[in-house]
Amino acid sequence: MKRGRKTNEANSGSSEETTEKESKRHKVVDEKTRAVQSPDWANLLQDIILQVFQYLPLLDRAHASQVCRSWNQVFHMPDLWRCFEFELNQPATSYLRATHPELIKQIIKKHSNHLQYVSFKVVDSSKESAEAACDILSQLVNCSLKTLGLISTARPSFMDLPKIDDTPVDDPSLKVLVANNSDTLKLLKMSSCPHVSPAGILCVADQCHGLRELALNYHLLSDELLLALSSEKHVRLEHLRIDVVSENPGQTQFHTIQKSSWDAFIKHSPKVNLVMYFFLYEEEFDPFFRYEIPVTHLYFGRSVSKDVLGRVGMTCPRLVELVVCANGLRPLDEELIRIAERCKYLSAVGLGECEVSCSAFVEFVKMCGGRLSQLSIMEEVLIPDQKYSLEQIHWEVSKHLGRVWFPDMMPTW
Repeated sequence: MKRGRKTNEANSGSSEETTEKESKRHKVVDEKTRAVQSPDWANLLQDIILQVFQYLPLLDRAHASQVCRSWNQVFHMPDLWRCFEFELNQPATSYLRATHPELIKQIIKKHSNHLQYVSFKVVDSSKESAEAACDILSQLVNCSLKTLGLISTARPSFMDLPKIDDTPVDDPSLKVLVANNSDTLKLLKMSSCPHVSPAGILCVADQCHGLRELALNYHLLSDELLLALSSEKHVRLEHLRIDVVSENPGQTQFHTIQKSSWDAFIKHSPKVNLVMYFFLYEEEFDPFFRYEIPVTHLYFGRSVSKDVLGRVGMTCPRLVELVVCANGLRPLDEELIRIAERCKYLSAVGLGECEVSCSAFVEFVKMCGGRLSQLSIMEEVLIPDQKYSLEQIHWEVSKHLGRVWFPDMMPTW
């Protein structure tokens, strides 16, 4: 009996010890669960917070910096301010899309020596936004910018403001900008900036000796600017992008750049990539492709006629890439063949809402050969004929390309 009682006591002690261990284990598990469910955000690694901040719009980033001291320290880290993008809109107190100008100025004042890639948009047609834009621009004087993008997405009425001549948004503000960025600025993008003239752009091009890429709206391009860019004192550009855009058919009058101006520019910068984006209506193409131009990359974002594409084959011998998003219902057989014959450097083609007979397309590929490194053709573009069906064409095209090729179901450009 005594022995049995001792055994029971031992078992009872062991049971109590097991229960205590189980209790401790559950307590540890509960604490870990609570830690996962309620993390200490203030103790996150700064690298993680930095990555999160980089995805936030400027205003959200500013709000997040007020969470705790650790997050505020990340908000002022140099790595966060090398790339700076924002928008201006009226009213300035609306934060749905825009950033308040005063917040932008504070950021520039504190982080000007960190900024390298700056881009801002003016997204309305108010004079207040235009003035705020160049007020901000004039403060970028202690930076070492590598890329500067100035973009206006306003309606054409923005270009008819009565105070264009005496607002801060003009050539002198660019002169102030380049004073301290002449050694670092590599790209200048001026898209629909009505307060800047070709003379202002030339000021940047002349003083920024590291400039390699220039992106302009076509209305800023002139014979005088091209000839000035061709002078011996100017650097040789590697990329020149021209956006030719019309929002209302027939309302915009496009000027013509003389062939002699293009010739002088190419003689000065023979390896330049000349990229042209056309978003025009059919009747507005008349000033273009009337004589030889040195374009290398050509994109048609709206429907373009057979006549215009035929002129492309006659006037663009340096063409490397061609993208046609839409065309009428008449097949482009002759136009593609002409482009293949005359554009000896063509290596990338994209066709969207167009029509080409299968036989003409095979002939086009045969003439271009293996140099077609990119060939993005929507399946509905190809029209079966007596010689080739849709099932046969990919084998024939693959044979001439030297690799397996199929039409696309969705555009890749």
